[in-house]
Order: sequence, then structure tokens, then C-alpha cells
Amino acid sequence: MDSIWDLFKPEELIRYGGLFLLLVIIFLENGVFFGFFLPGDSLLFTAGLLCNLGVLDVELSHLILYIGFAAIAGYYAGYWFGYKTGEALYKRKDSLFFKKKYITTAENFYKKYGGAALILGRYLPIIRTFAPILAGVVKVKPLVFFVYNIIGAFVWPAVIVTAGFYVGEIFPQALDYLTWMIVGFILVTSLPIINSLRRDKKRRDAEESTITDV
Repeated sequence: MDSIWDLFKPEELIRYGGLFLLLVIIFLENGVFFGFFLPGDSLLFTAGLLCNLGVLDVELSHLILYIGFAAIAGYYAGYWFGYKTGEALYKRKDSLFFKKKYITTAENFYKKYGGAALILGRYLPIIRTFAPILAGVVKVKPLVFFVYNIIGAFVWPAVIVTAGFYVGEIFPQALDYLTWMIVGFILVTSLPIINSLRRDKKRRDAEESTITDV
């Protein structure tokens, strides 16, 4: 790789590390708390596109299965971490790789959607990483977690990887516009998180204002 910034370029990551590095990143991004900054949806889309172009030498169905298993393992790692750390996670100091506001965002999302957050959260950065950790903190029943984990782990790549594959099928020159596609992915998937963080900040400001007035 030419620079540290290549760590954030899905195409460079796949060309450099192939299927193995792709699966490692999926594992980390799906439950290991410092993996939230790694590319997720854009990486899957790019993997599908490169699979179609033959850069990634693997069958589409096999690619989806491999990613699904890596995502399942990542969620279980996050669940175990949350289960073991429990409420202590809320007292953890902010650092470069951890912000308490991320846990709060995941918590609000989980309260709104319940167990389905473990499926829907796969499509949202930050939520994807912290939802299984929160599930461990609140000690979601293992069977319930298993079911939602399995469903989300395979539906997520089935949608996005397949989309990337068929974009490559329909537009053979899609690789030339990959950067713009990824920027679009990042914008679309980040908007819900940004809105959620803004609502949380407004709520906290309102609560602090009320306390000050009293």
C-alpha cells in the first residue's frame, strides 16, 4: 500500500489482501469496538464488483457465504465482549477508538427496533459495530441473538454484494466511477447516524438547560 489512507479504500484493501483481508475486516467491523472506522457497506459493494470483474477470484454465492460467516463471528465477538464488560462499558473513558456516544446511539436504535436492530443495524455504520456489544450488555437471550445474528449476517451481504456484482454486469466501466459510488454509499449510510447524534445532542442540551433553569 502507498499510504495509510489506502486502509480506507475498499478496492486497495481487496487488491492488497484478497479474500482473507476482506473477511478479517468484516469480522472486526461487525462487533470489535475499534473496528467501527473500517469500511463496511462500501467494502461489500466493491467486493461484489471485483468478483464480477474477476479481480476477486471466488464465486458470488461462495463470497456471500464467507462474508456471512465472518459477520456471524464478529457479532459473537461483540456479544461476548458486551456480556463480559456489562455496565462498565458505560463508564469507560473516551479514546481514539471508543466514544460513549456510539454506545448511546446503538442503545437508542436498539430500544426503537428491538431485536430487529441486529438485522437492520447491519446496514448502518457504528450501529453495525456496537449493536452486538449492546446486546451482550443487556444480556439478550442466546437463542434470540443466534437467530437475528444468522439472518442479518447473510441478508446484509446478499443485498449489497449482489448489488455490486450486477452493477459490474450492467456497467462494465463501473470501476472507473467506483470512488464516486463509495462516496455515495458513505453519505447514504451515514445520514441516519448523523441525525441520531444530532437528536441526542439536542436532548442532552435540553436536559442541561432544564437543570440550569431549576
